This record gives sequence, structure tokens and C-alpha cells, in this order.
Amino acid sequence: MLRSTCALLALTSAAMADAPRVAVDIPPIHSLVAQVMDGVATPDLILPPGLSPHDAALRPSDAAALAQADLVVWIGPELSPAVARSVEAVADGAVLTLLDVPGTRVLEFREGPVFAPVGEEGHADHGHEEDDDHEAHEHEDAHEHDGEHEHEHEDDHEHEDDHEHDDHEHDEDHDHEDHDDGHGHDHDGRDPHAWLDPVNAGVWLEAISEALIEIDPENAEAYAANAEAATARVEALVDEISTRMAPLSGAFVVFHDAYHYYEARFAIEATGSITLGDGSIPGPRRLVEIGETVQEMNVTCVFTEPQFNPAMVEATMSDAGARVGVIDPLGVALTPGPDLYEALMQATAASFEDCLAPE
Repeated sequence: MLRSTCALLALTSAAMADAPRVAVDIPPIHSLVAQVMDGVATPDLILPPGLSPHDAALRPSDAAALAQADLVVWIGPELSPAVARSVEAVADGAVLTLLDVPGTRVLEFREGPVFAPVGEEGHADHGHEEDDDHEAHEHEDAHEHDGEHEHEHEDDHEHEDDHEHDDHEHDEDHDHEDHDDGHGHDHDGRDPHAWLDPVNAGVWLEAISEALIEIDPENAEAYAANAEAATARVEALVDEISTRMAPLSGAFVVFHDAYHYYEARFAIEATGSITLGDGSIPGPRRLVEIGETVQEMNVTCVFTEPQFNPAMVEATMSDAGARVGVIDPLGVALTPGPDLYEALMQATAASFEDCLAPE
């Protein structure tokens, strides 16, 4: 019995060693790829929780992971300029750009007075706030800076000196690069937050399976079976969330316009966004202005994100008569892996329920 077990482990180890190396940009997509690769290998995650894909710079070890990958799976250049540059420069293997996959529902960024920051009368906020807003933005940069020092990969654990050097380069790059509109990306053209429509996830699971089979036909049966099972789970998830969202009502405002796909899929629509920029945090004076607008618009819920100080929002919005909820579009608080995507969508649904459920 022991000999048989050892032989099985040896065969499994050999299969893992021969499996393709796959690099993935963000945790939700990494989760989908991990589901399809279950039992074969584990994909590499380039941007772990805590790093914003919009303005994060890549360390040398990240670029190396992309260069060594047999397959890169990513949303596309609209989400992460840094990943886009590395994919173009060093990725020698196959590249699967999910926004380009046939059947993907691709939405444009919303425009007009509603989806400019609320209270700004249609003028997009490009980071030129009063001094208190500038200080808040610097505080967020410091928060992201700290998070970047926690961005480690297993292959770096034995090279702490190199890791510190890489992080220093990472921080310098973060300070000087990837600010296309002052906040990391332009709000024109395709909206890249397409993973928040789980129907897209179902489309992508099949495309991921096909891409893996192309480069690793020996494990084709495993990829196909995994993708089929994962697609069934996603379909059940869509039905469940649709049922949960149906009774919700009331006007709500989001921190930034990242939830268009979720709203479109489940027939709920935000009244506006606090800011168009993913890296811009409004200061106290700006929050007071937003609170006044929220009250005028009869908004019942304001959604923030994990990087924002909830106490500041709650103090201002409670005076305006609005609840405060938190949505985490990337799964910052979740453990990367095959279970993250469903957990992310469940948590998003729960946030909407908690903030918008009829009293």
C-alpha cells in the first residue's frame, strides 16, 4: 500500500513538473484559472491583493514570471498599464486577453454628469482637489506603499536582500509611472472591470480551458472537466445573485465607477460615483460637499472600498441620511486561489443587500 502511494505521489509530482507555467494578472482572474488548472498545477499571481492594478508597478521578479510563462491570462491593457508593458516586452508564450474573447460582454465607461463625481456638475475629477484632498491622496499612496512591501512570491523568500532591492525599485516606479490621468488609467473606451459580470466569467472559463489545452494537450481532459464544473458553479451563482438583487431598491452612489458590469447584469444602477479615479480619495471638505449632494439626490446608500477610511465616510453620510457599505472589487480581504471568485461575488451581493435592503 505504501509503495503504491509513493508511486502515485511520484507520478503526480512528475505531472506537476511538466505542467505549463501560467501567469495571471489579478486575484479574480487567477481564481478562474486556478479552477481550470485544479489537479494539474497552480498559476502564478502577478498582482496580489492589496495592489491596485491601475497604478501598480511590477518588480523584476514579476516581469520574470511573465517572461517565463507558457501562457499569460489577463484582462487587457485597459486595467494595468504596467502589466501591459511587460506583456508586450517580455512575454514569449501565449497570451489570452480576456476582454478580446468572443462572447465577452464589454461595456464602455459611462459618461455625463451622473458619472462624473457627484457634486461636480459633470466635470471629471482629475486630482486637483483642495489641500486636504491632496493630503488624503498622499495618505493612500503611503498605504499602497506599505502594501507593496508585502508583495512577495515564494521564489523570493530565500533572497531577502534582493527582495528589498526589488521593493525599492517597485516603490520608485510606483511614484513615477502609470498615472495616465492622474489616477492610473483613462476613463475612455472599454471598461476593464468585466469580471464583475459572472456571465463573462463563464465565457472565460471555456477560453482558458482551450488556451491551456493548446499548450498542454496531455492534460486536456482535466482542463475540460474542470472548466465544465466551474461553469456550472458560475451559472448557479448568477441565478442566486439575480434572486437576491431583485427586491433591492433605492438610489446608491459608488466610490468609483467600477461596478457597471455588476449593475448591468443584475438590473441595479448607481446614481453616481464619488470619483472617477481609482487612486483619488476625497478630503473632509470634499466629503461634506458630497454629503450635501447625496442628501439632495435622496441617496440611501454610499459604497466605499477597503482602502478608504470608513469612519470619515460614515460620519459625513450619516448626517446626509445615507447608509455606508463597502464593496471590494478585487478581493483584497480574500485568500487567493480557486475559491476566491465565488467568495468575491457572494461578498459583493451581501454588501448590496446590507445597504439597499428595504427596512
